[in-house]
Amino acid sequence: MTHRATITIFTAQRAEVDRNVYGHFLESAFFGTIEGGVFDESSPLSITGQGALDGCRADVIEACRELGLPVVRWPGGNFTSAYWWRDGTGPRDQRPRRLELAWGSEETNRFGSPEFLAWIEAVRTDSSPTAAYLHHSARSVDDAVRWVEYTNYAGDTEMTALRAADGHADPYDVRWWGVGNEVYGPWQMGHRSVEQYVADVREHVRFMRQVDPALKIVACGWEREAYTETLIAGIGGSVDAVSLHLYGLDHHLTDPSTAEFEDVVAQSVYFEQKISAYADEILFAAERAHLDSAPSIAMDEWNNRHMQSVELGEPVPAADGGFEPSGTGAVEDRKEVNRHSSRTLADALMYSGVFHAIHRAAGHDVPVSMANAVNLINANGILQVRPGGVIRTPVFHIWNLYQNLFQPLAVRADVSAPATWRQVRQGSAHQDARGYPRGTRPTAVSLLDVSASVSHDGRTLTIATINRSATEAITARLAGPDGALPGTATCQVLGADATDLFQTNTLSEPESCALRDLGTVALEDGEHTFPAHSVTLLTFAL
Repeated sequence: MTHRATITIFTAQRAEVDRNVYGHFLESAFFGTIEGGVFDESSPLSITGQGALDGCRADVIEACRELGLPVVRWPGGNFTSAYWWRDGTGPRDQRPRRLELAWGSEETNRFGSPEFLAWIEAVRTDSSPTAAYLHHSARSVDDAVRWVEYTNYAGDTEMTALRAADGHADPYDVRWWGVGNEVYGPWQMGHRSVEQYVADVREHVRFMRQVDPALKIVACGWEREAYTETLIAGIGGSVDAVSLHLYGLDHHLTDPSTAEFEDVVAQSVYFEQKISAYADEILFAAERAHLDSAPSIAMDEWNNRHMQSVELGEPVPAADGGFEPSGTGAVEDRKEVNRHSSRTLADALMYSGVFHAIHRAAGHDVPVSMANAVNLINANGILQVRPGGVIRTPVFHIWNLYQNLFQPLAVRADVSAPATWRQVRQGSAHQDARGYPRGTRPTAVSLLDVSASVSHDGRTLTIATINRSATEAITARLAGPDGALPGTATCQVLGADATDLFQTNTLSEPESCALRDLGTVALEDGEHTFPAHSVTLLTFAL
């Protein structure tokens, strides 16, 4: 059976999609993102003889250059709250080994600011400002100021001398800075009331910008109305964005069913609802505070968490990709997050839906100006790094599709398509003690999700389409506001040939789930058939 739909594109109203929404996240001391991922001094695949880059995996740099990284958040995450950046400077062999308090491990500090910033320079593919997004704990104004001085100041001071001794005499020009991570939560060192945080962030921003007035600052947001009201009224126009953290929930490790696939891919609807509601919340708070403008949204943590049975034990990375369970593997009621499972086809469709939500929010007075998926490398990352090489997961190819093939100006796409009525999961923050979704909301979910965009010169139109159906193709008639679109388009598709709804890639089968370039396709009578469980990109010359 093939369902039928219509897609109508309107190109008159256009909104720029910030390239930073295709951003990334690296957290130190977190399940192999840095040591064993970006950085591995024992690996024969790592760089030697290049100063701060020594120990960085060359194949990881190559994969990141292939993709292009618009912005990368570091050093976290929860790790940020107790981190002192000075520990990661100076000669490596003289740096202190610390008990870190976010994940309970021992941090070697062999990968610090000079290594991260050298790595960022190594993965850059253009002449744009550095892609670094540094996150400070916001527990000491002086410490934040000295870090900005170390990275960005051009004068002759103790901090600039330290930077030069670390191998970089010139300033790094780090534009994006986060001030505090999830300070609303008692799990953070530096947890405080919103009133205290407002006073702290105002002082941080004032003095950080005395070092470099061009800094772009992200304040710690929280999608709670009372918190947002106080935050926006208190910080005024002093910051550029406020953060939003969203996570999905996935049970395919214990339930690899069609129903679970459909629940996973539907979760991007929840993300869209949260983004839209938070944007309105920020705007209303700014209006009530009589601000000239409102800060944008930095969704600087987001992903889909894979849950496993607790009886699997603590998983370990498998050499070919994915993980090896260390326990019995028996399935029982309680669940916990598996940090080593690979990204899947279902993740790819869900992540595509999140990008579509961000595109549709681009015209809002409070758009998403940055988004950073957790994680770039390992720990359920976009890339899985193993001793034998780098695995480009299905989600890597989704980034390639939207970041490198999709056009920069979002335009309206009206869709009439079949829908299903689902209990959409309301994020992993709403799970019960056993790890199951506690919060769901009945929602009509379209089987066809479409995002369209045009180039700045208006000559190229791209239409990205997700078919969320696990089993049925959908044939859609495509049109513009004034009639038919061109009769041919180039076509890339991911997932149509997958034999598993939760298909992954491995070192031995690296292209099991990847973009397939179908070349030029003809639209018969203006129609195109979108295969089940797939993402398709059609590119038209106008």
